[in-house]
Amino acid sequence: MEPVTRSTTGDVRRLIPRTDVLLRDPRLAEAARRLGAPVVKAAVQTAQRHARAGRLAPQDVADEAVALLPDSACGLRAVINATGVLLHTNLGRAPLSDAARRAVADAAGPTDVELDLDTGVRARRGRTALRALHDRVPAAGAVHVVNNGAAALVLAATALAAGKEIVVSRGEMVEIGDGFRLPDLLVSTGARLREVGTTNRTTVDDYAAAIGPHTGFVLKVHPSNFLITGFTRAADIAELAGLDVPVVVDIGSGLPAPHPVVPDEPDAETQLRAGASLVTASGDKLLGGPQCGLLLGDEELVRALARHPLARALRVDKLTLAALEATLTGPPTPTATALTVDPAALRARADRLVASLSADGVDVRVVDSAATVGGGGAPGVTLPSVALSLPERFAVALRTGRVPVVGRLEGGRCLLDLRAVPPEDDERLGGAVRAAAKS
Repeated sequence: MEPVTRSTTGDVRRLIPRTDVLLRDPRLAEAARRLGAPVVKAAVQTAQRHARAGRLAPQDVADEAVALLPDSACGLRAVINATGVLLHTNLGRAPLSDAARRAVADAAGPTDVELDLDTGVRARRGRTALRALHDRVPAAGAVHVVNNGAAALVLAATALAAGKEIVVSRGEMVEIGDGFRLPDLLVSTGARLREVGTTNRTTVDDYAAAIGPHTGFVLKVHPSNFLITGFTRAADIAELAGLDVPVVVDIGSGLPAPHPVVPDEPDAETQLRAGASLVTASGDKLLGGPQCGLLLGDEELVRALARHPLARALRVDKLTLAALEATLTGPPTPTATALTVDPAALRARADRLVASLSADGVDVRVVDSAATVGGGGAPGVTLPSVALSLPERFAVALRTGRVPVVGRLEGGRCLLDLRAVPPEDDERLGGAVRAAAKS
């Protein structure tokens, strides 16, 4: 469109539709019901300013306002994760299953989260979600849920070791991301840390020598975001269970049971059967659910933690409970699917996308790729994958497009790894690449 100037139109301001007229446009009126009147009014005013500046014809102001509207009332934008990292922390870790998303929508209104509809009296909060969690980890005497994995460990440390000592191996004093360090987290609860062993070797005798009347519990932490190899030794749970003090195990990634794709990743069922008193984990990693912290273990111990005053401050809301239950009882999660997908199926999808995009003149080809679990899970494990390879300039255009796509740069090319991209997003992904090619 040619720029609109005063020399060709006179005073263009007289031709620009008034705000009240624009807000009666059916498209904008519907958007006001969906997004809120202030959001729509702001888009209208921006379009009017463009017209006053001569960048837009007055008759196009309504269309421009519609184009400026966000997709939702939330500032968060849905993205396509083509990084090859299944559980990307910056992208919110595990994507929820369709069943979990529907459960969240159903729970958004009034629910029976703490009400027994049969008797009309107060009931245990989140009882069906807790039952589903217990069913997935039958070795647990009881279970409890808090708002994230770190909170699970904080609750355990506060209830069991405030003013006491936590015995932990020097090789397990980890930093969990964004500068947050496990020692700082534990000390903030009022507990004291008793470090034992060395970075690479800690035996059961090291723990035994440190245990005394001031011991709150022994802590085992899975080093989920790094590996120590070579001359190493770590006491196992069965050995520690014989020390006559509670053994708390932070497994991190939240596997309820062993998984063949990540055989070295600890799981809750195995740790509890080996003698752990309490297992803590995250719900938004390999479990594939919402952000939450899981506590599973000895019935008396878990019940005491659930009744601790701090538990109230760390509790989860009804939406998290709904998503967690649907994750546990519903079909395979996107994370589970991505973990086990056949690379041949990925290549077939990539070939179809490349054929379609190449026909439109896009410089794209299929390449082998290596995906990772991410999210502090399965360090050192790579998963064979397939990616679309595009010129490097596509990275920014894809990331900032109408449908944001986040890939990775490698060897001077922008790679879009398909392992974490569900097949139903292939059409959107192709559309985003075409739009980026034109930008």
